[in-house]
Amino acid sequence: LRFSCRRWGGLVQAGGSLRLSCAASGRTFSRYTMGWYRQAPGKEREFVAADNWRRGSTYYADSVKGRFTISRDNAKNTLYLQMNNMKPEDTAVYYCAADPGDWLPGRGAMDYWGKGTLVTVSS
Repeated sequence: LRFSCRRWGGLVQAGGSLRLSCAASGRTFSRYTMGWYRQAPGKEREFVAADNWRRGSTYYADSVKGRFTISRDNAKNTLYLQMNNMKPEDTAVYYCAADPGDWLPGRGAMDYWGKGTLVTVSS
């Protein structure tokens, strides 16, 4: 899979919203577990959210639960991350990722990665 990520919106203030999208190539997009990760300056990459089609389930990091929503449009081969009530600590480079297996949080990083897109939240 290859990815093309886009950030819908510019600089965001705390409390604001932003949507990320990630268009993937390949005809088997619908069969991949898709996810979002982020890496803040000086910190390690961390899991944000995932959509596991096999289980029909979504998973979120505690830090974003209730604020972020992951979704996918298989007809458009596109993954989305809607981010609401954003906080300065959400500032990071965000990456979309994919895994062909029955991926779950805690099972290690996903296999395929897109280029990151920077999200900055001002206070």
